Amino acid sequence: MKEIVGVRFKEGGKIYYFSPGKLKTSTGDMVIVETVRGVECGEVVIPNRKIEDFELAAPLKPIMRIATQSDLKTLERNKRREEEAFKVCQEKIAERGLKMSLVSVECTFDNNKLLFYFTAENRVDFRELVKDLAGIFHTRIELRQIGVRDEAKMLGGLGICGREFCCKGYMSDFTPVSIKMAKEQGLSLNPTKISGTCGKLMCCLKNEQHAYEQLMKITPKVGALVVMADGSRGRVEDANLITGKLRIKPDKSDMPVIADRSEVKLLKDADVRVSKEEMKALKKLEDK
Repeated sequence: MKEIVGVRFKEGGKIYYFSPGKLKTSTGDMVIVETVRGVECGEVVIPNRKIEDFELAAPLKPIMRIATQSDLKTLERNKRREEEAFKVCQEKIAERGLKMSLVSVECTFDNNKLLFYFTAENRVDFRELVKDLAGIFHTRIELRQIGVRDEAKMLGGLGICGREFCCKGYMSDFTPVSIKMAKEQGLSLNPTKISGTCGKLMCCLKNEQHAYEQLMKITPKVGALVVMADGSRGRVEDANLITGKLRIKPDKSDMPVIADRSEVKLLKDADVRVSKEEMKALKKLEDK
C-alpha cells in the first residue's frame, strides 16, 4: 500500500497521483509539484489516501509544498500572460493567413514555456508563427494541433440536455463511443440527434450503455421469434427496453399485439446490427 494525493491541473482534466510525504492535504488545496513539463501548480481532488501498489503505473513524484500566497500570485500573473498571448497569437495567425483556429493557451507555472492549442482541417506550417511568438515572449513556444473533442473539452458549453458538457464537467479521459451503442439504445441514427456540439457521438451514450446491455439480456430484440401467453408464435417488430413492452406480429395474423417481455417465451433471439449503409453514413461521427 502506498499513500497518494490526486492532483488535477485544469478543470475536467486528468487526475495524477503524487506522494504527499509528511504533508496532509484537503480537497481544494493548491499544491506545487514537479511534472514532465516542469514545476506546476495543481488542485488537490483526492486528499491523502492509501491505494494498492498495482494501481500505480509509475513511481510517485513528491509534492514539493502547499501553494503559498506568492505561488497563487504567480498563477494570477500566468493567467494574464495567457490572455495576452492568446490575443497576440490570433493577430499573428491573421497576419500570416494561416488556416488554423486558436483554442487555448497555457503558461507553465515556472513561466519557461507557452503552449498554444489549435484546430485545423489539415496540417499547418507554423514555423514562422513560432518564430514570431518566441521573439515577442522570449520563452519556449510549443504549438499543438488538437481534435474537435479536445476543443469542446477545453472551451466547455451546454449540451442539448441543458447540462455542462460531460467532457468538460467530469470526464478525465475520452471513452470510445460507437454507432452500435446508439442502435442498441433505440436512438434514431440521425446525426443531429446522436452527436454533440463537437460533431462527434455524444459521450453520454457510454454512460447509459451498461444499463441497456443488462436490459437487452432480458428483452427479446427486434426480429426475435417468441411464443406469447396464448401459445401462438410471432416476431418482435419493436421493443422498448425501458418499459419492457413488445410489439409482436403473430404468425397467423396481420394485426400486431402488445405484450410485456415477462409474458413471452424467447425461442430465437436476433442481433442488433448496424448496416453497411448506416455505418458508411455515420462513420465520421466515430472518428476522434
